[in-house]
Amino acid sequence: MASVSTAPAPGMHQIDLSKLNLNQLAQLKQQLDQELNVFQDSLQTLKIAQRKFVESGESVEKLKPETKGRTLLVPLTGSMYVPGTIADSENVIIDIGTGYYAQKNVAGAKDYFDRKVKFVTEQMEKIQVLGIEKTKVREAICMMIEMKVQAQAQNTSTS
Repeated sequence: MASVSTAPAPGMHQIDLSKLNLNQLAQLKQQLDQELNVFQDSLQTLKIAQRKFVESGESVEKLKPETKGRTLLVPLTGSMYVPGTIADSENVIIDIGTGYYAQKNVAGAKDYFDRKVKFVTEQMEKIQVLGIEKTKVREAICMMIEMKVQAQAQNTSTS
């Protein structure tokens, strides 16, 4: 496995690892390690977003016409709540991002959160595929580094 092909992605090319010296291989490995860390961080962030969308969808499902007038605790911050009463059990206001809110009926809100969960899941899958490819490339680089170190050790021991 002397070369690694990353040709399927646009703007990428094939590299013959056997032609790189140890320093270049180490730099390439370090770059891949950084990219893999970014992928891991992105996946963590997306998992958090996915969980929030799922929880929001589940909360919307709990709203029924008979919940109108019920008392509940409304969060003002992460640790402070005030008592509130459900005035309208058929419509909700949802956070659609960057400080914007939209009023939706319960079915529309549920559909919105389902679409968001699906979108985030698709993005996570794309990142996971990229991560797997980058991991394979990293493993090939590690193997080449090991081979070159062994070759150098043999050359110095025979000299």
